Amino acid sequence: MTVFCRLPPVRWLALLLALSVTGPLHAALHVEVADVLTPAERAASERLVADVLNQLPATLREQHDLQLRLRWRDDLPAHVQGRARGRDLGLDRRLLPPLLAATDASHTDVAWQQAHAALIHELAHALDRSPQGGWSRQARFLDLAGWQQRPLWPGRGRNQFALRSPDRYELHSPAEFFAVNLEHYLLDAEYRCRRPALHAWFTQRLGQASPGTDTTCDATLPFMQAGEQDGLADLLELDPARIYEVDFLLAEGNAQLMSRWGHSMLRLVICAPGRLPGPACRMDLQHHLVLSFRAFVGDVQLSSWRGLTGSYPSRLFVLPLSRVVEEYTRVELRGLSSTPLALSRQEIDQLLVQAARLHWSYDGRYFFVSNNCAVETWKLLHEGVSRLDAASLSSITPTGLLRRLREQAIASAEPTDRQQAIAKGYYFESAATHYALVFDVARKALPLPSADVEAWLKLPAGQRRPWMEQADDEVLAAMLLLEQAAWRRQELLARDVLKRHLLSGKGLANALEQFNGLMARADVLLAPGNLPAPGYGIPIAQERIALQAQVAGGAPEAEVQWQALRERALALLPVAQRQQMEGIEANLGYLRQRLRLRYGVDSAEPVLSAAGDRENMIGYEANGSKPH
Repeated sequence: MTVFCRLPPVRWLALLLALSVTGPLHAALHVEVADVLTPAERAASERLVADVLNQLPATLREQHDLQLRLRWRDDLPAHVQGRARGRDLGLDRRLLPPLLAATDASHTDVAWQQAHAALIHELAHALDRSPQGGWSRQARFLDLAGWQQRPLWPGRGRNQFALRSPDRYELHSPAEFFAVNLEHYLLDAEYRCRRPALHAWFTQRLGQASPGTDTTCDATLPFMQAGEQDGLADLLELDPARIYEVDFLLAEGNAQLMSRWGHSMLRLVICAPGRLPGPACRMDLQHHLVLSFRAFVGDVQLSSWRGLTGSYPSRLFVLPLSRVVEEYTRVELRGLSSTPLALSRQEIDQLLVQAARLHWSYDGRYFFVSNNCAVETWKLLHEGVSRLDAASLSSITPTGLLRRLREQAIASAEPTDRQQAIAKGYYFESAATHYALVFDVARKALPLPSADVEAWLKLPAGQRRPWMEQADDEVLAAMLLLEQAAWRRQELLARDVLKRHLLSGKGLANALEQFNGLMARADVLLAPGNLPAPGYGIPIAQERIALQAQVAGGAPEAEVQWQALRERALALLPVAQRQQMEGIEANLGYLRQRLRLRYGVDSAEPVLSAAGDRENMIGYEANGSKPH
């Protein structure tokens, strides 16, 4: 027997009113065309609404019970196509006539695309402001969008990902970034290739976009790699599947103020072609690359004042490991330690995707304390690897960052056996000890006027020349190595002069335009995202072909320009410094000529090896960085 509950009439009325207020239990997102329109205008408007709603992920439509109204407005500024206020989605009425004339609603008609994107944009704002929304305020979204965390102050800084943007209005605020990128997520089939991390975030948070918006992306990621010579670069197609491990690469500190706490980088342990990823890849040193945040091209020494005031651009450079080892161990005389990071295969892929976005889009500034190499490296790890979101890694010094990585078991412990670490490529020792040993070889054979290698290298080049003329074969080779060390030091000083004059505009005013042209055509390391190439985000296949042609076509001219620029910089050196460089160059020519006549070579290594000094070369050969 069925029993019906009897309620007083007043209570029945209250229940009916409550049901009318709450509405259906499974109400879905709904947009009503609210204006008084002609039949044709209403039909086009309703077709636009239906098309946009069908484009949204099904979960997004079903989980939001917003009841919205589309209104065509004629009071919007000329540069504004829409505005969302409360329940109203206002679109510029100027979009309506072309929409009526559109003959194709399959996203190929320009008028239809504009109206489509405008409605998605305003709908994105309404959804984001709803109780179920709030995506633009989520920490992970802010990380990926470019509102980066700051280590010393609460909150986040400005969005510096300004290069290769699809619409610079996205940088106005996180809410606008969300709306602009939802447009591209739903309408642009290439979005998943151009902004892979953001595409993955939208898919995870909002649901899979409708069928037809996916496309096949290249397995490789493009990077502009620095060449072995200043001023040259190559477009590198990096395959993440060939990366066995990622190391935290630390350059030890020195007496320079800006280098006292070291320099932090990431080393990509890349396997040789055809080799399966494994421990053996660690010895494929000629294929390894380094991701390094630097404040200026080819230079690790910085002006302290400019470093404090943010006068340097901060960029993510991709460099051959051999070049980095050469710069630090032989020019800077600083050791390099390489510590593996505990990252999964998927996390390495995530990290490389974020690195690619930084490389092509980031336009940051270098600050010695608040946005230095350690901070930039931390942000790359934090944003690139989602697991590290919760890790407390923030540090303003490279050594502090490495310590925190070790404390949280993200980086392995420091090797206890230094020689084993050198042999296996975990440590690249400074050439200072090697130079001292080579100097002892020369000092035992000749009564040199200096007590140690530092004093010898500080002598005027002309005062070293008579001793070279007295040297026998073994001492001759040792002196060549030492003279090469002297040249590296002087060249570093000359490079610093070039950098300072270019930044100040003094003495090289005409060369500044030439330098900027050089960067735009060939070096492009300072900001590859400034290259005149179509598209946004990470360049896709057809854009890479055009970029490669630009780089290859400008390389010969760039090499000539860089050499001319360097000669102009040398002319600005103080007379004594310029004479020292000229003297060193003459000494090198003399030493190489004698070795060539005696042995048929102009390098010191074969001579030292034959003379029994082979043990002094072992560490450098194991590291893949034999002296020139």
